Amino acid sequence: MFWRMTGLSAASPVDTILDKENFTLEELLDEDEIIQECKALNTRLINFLRDKAQVEQLLRYIVEEVPEDSEKKRSFKFPFIACEIFTCEIDIILRTLIEDVELMDLLFSFVKPDHPHSTLLAGYFSKVVICLMLRKTAPLMNYVQEHPDIVVQLVDLIGITSVMEVLIRLIGADETIYSNFADTLQWLENTNVLEMIVDKFSSSDSPEVHANAAEILSAVTRCAPPALAAKICSPSFVGRLFRHALEESRPKSVLVHSLSVCISLLDPKRLASASYQAFRSNLSHGTLVTASPETVDGMLESLGDLLKLLDITTSENVLPTTYGCLRPPLGKHRLKIVEFISVLLTIGSEIAEKELISQSAIKRCIDLFFQYPYNNFLHHHVENIIVSCLEVKRNQLIDHVLNDCDLVGKVLAAEKQSSLSVDSNGPTLPSEGKEPPRIGNIGHITRIANKLIQLGNSSSVIQNHLQENSEWAEWQTGVLVKRNEVENVYHWACGRPTSLHDRGRDSDDDDFRDRDYDVAALANNLSQAFRYGIYSNDDIEEAQGSHERDDEDVYFDDESAEVVISSLRLGDDQDSSSLFTNSNWFTFDGDRGINDRLAASIPSPSPNSEETSMNLEETDEVLIGEATGSESRLESVSLGNGSVEETKEPAEVAEHNDASTDDEKLLCREEESVSQEAEASEQSMDVQDGQTDAVGGTAEASTTEGAAAEPCSSSEPGNASPESDDTDLSADPSGSSEISHESRSPAKVDDEKKVEVATTNE
Repeated sequence: MFWRMTGLSAASPVDTILDKENFTLEELLDEDEIIQECKALNTRLINFLRDKAQVEQLLRYIVEEVPEDSEKKRSFKFPFIACEIFTCEIDIILRTLIEDVELMDLLFSFVKPDHPHSTLLAGYFSKVVICLMLRKTAPLMNYVQEHPDIVVQLVDLIGITSVMEVLIRLIGADETIYSNFADTLQWLENTNVLEMIVDKFSSSDSPEVHANAAEILSAVTRCAPPALAAKICSPSFVGRLFRHALEESRPKSVLVHSLSVCISLLDPKRLASASYQAFRSNLSHGTLVTASPETVDGMLESLGDLLKLLDITTSENVLPTTYGCLRPPLGKHRLKIVEFISVLLTIGSEIAEKELISQSAIKRCIDLFFQYPYNNFLHHHVENIIVSCLEVKRNQLIDHVLNDCDLVGKVLAAEKQSSLSVDSNGPTLPSEGKEPPRIGNIGHITRIANKLIQLGNSSSVIQNHLQENSEWAEWQTGVLVKRNEVENVYHWACGRPTSLHDRGRDSDDDDFRDRDYDVAALANNLSQAFRYGIYSNDDIEEAQGSHERDDEDVYFDDESAEVVISSLRLGDDQDSSSLFTNSNWFTFDGDRGINDRLAASIPSPSPNSEETSMNLEETDEVLIGEATGSESRLESVSLGNGSVEETKEPAEVAEHNDASTDDEKLLCREEESVSQEAEASEQSMDVQDGQTDAVGGTAEASTTEGAAAEPCSSSEPGNASPESDDTDLSADPSGSSEISHESRSPAKVDDEKKVEVATTNE
């Protein structure tokens, strides 16, 4: 759909409706082009929609439910169009809404407890309110501040995701709003909005409510006003959060999402993307919450109760799987506890490390790693725990992992028993009557083993522990080294890995950069190849006459050719026929296509053919070679990147083979004489007619003279006769001479035809 322009398009259907004496808002909303007209700032339409009565009706479409038997337009189309009109961000319409208290009351009546809350209408309500936040921030915040019950009502509807998004922006926990309106958020310091949100963990059993509450609190940890940031990281708030999480009567979703908030407090960047962090660095209105020692102490108080939930012996749940069954399954809450311990080790708190050691939290996590060999989420977090313990400079933690947790012994035991044990008392059991499958954590075990060896080079504690274990040394040399060699993707003959170890360039790029190729020359060859290959036989004459066009008219320019060359795989196994040996790289359209083009380009005694061959002289190079005896005479045509040979017509070959060398020399001199006489005759005619282009006639005659002398020079290569000096291109740096295209004429041409050709060319 195009923008409406005066004089270039028909009248808009919206204008047709506005031209009526009596029309309704429903007629406009039913018209498909109304949004387009709003964006085009149709003056008549905007003046109609800015009226309070029309804005009120638009709001009613958004906030009021309709009976189930209503027309589909009223239920779906009109609310959608009404929302889109507001989100067009037309200032005069938004000003009508924000400056009228009755209209604002109507808008926020949607969040009242006695009002039905459709998910569809909640989305439209959210879009309109967020639009007001972006464009009318100060008036909207003033209205909410004057009506504090709105915040309470929004918190009650936190289970609706659209309402949750409104609440996030309302309390200043969104990165795109309020960078210039920090003063409008000061009133939030005196509210208990965070307490109301965290209490939703205890007052509701809905997983959606728990997830949205955790999302808001996590958003506050990433970007929040200073007052809210100081409140959420206080020990009292953390203790309140853990009390709700550890209530036995509460669903496990409370524990999972409460720990998500704690993880966000410990590492705010963990749940934020890289693009968000780049944007976040440009903002100054919010505070990035970091966990203080008091916050960590508040979390450690509940660590013992969390570790009790890692016990799997008391659970009787059974989960059938494709490889057998889990008795019991790990569960989201245990996985979240392991993740929490993993993040707790990354903050570098010595108090937290000592507490984890004393309560054997790390040992329990490593045991779960081997008890659930097919849970890759668990393996990832446990690997992070082990790496964090080994990379720390405190030997107490390293000794605990190597000796108390017996990490090396468990790795070797898992390698010996690489299949799922049938007689195991663990939670993972294989299917009966089937061969036990291979355990699924071998990859992470290999990574952990390689990390041990790597860190052993810089840590004497790790190195001594590995050297004391003879079984480890045998396994390392006999299994691990070979496995690393096999799994090294850069040694594979197939595939192009690009992300491992942040490798700067792939193998193809290495091959290309390590060779000294003349890319400019290759690109020129490729450009010439495409320049000739894009024409058909019917268009060859037109193509030959258009080589003096500008560079922007070239079908395949040099820059594009260089890009193509750079993207080619340049392997070591290229044979002598490759592009880089300047041999027959491109076959173009095949021998048949080349024969057709060469046959079309060979000049005949006719004037048109003579003219065509003159145009071809600018780009092509024709070399005439003659065989001895009964061999065929071949014509080699160089197209810049290879040679193509074609046999001439049988009549010509037989004619040239019958002529002796002495006869051809004599014929050359006779034809040169005739050409000079023709030149003198033409100059005399020009003088008699009063013309001034005698110089052009001389040039044409000289060209004909070169054509006559050509068979003589080509029949005896290496012996240039005095008569052929005009055709010898001695300036050619390669040492080869270019012969004009007229040399393709038959060797025996009578004098009358030569005079006719010279006359026509002049």
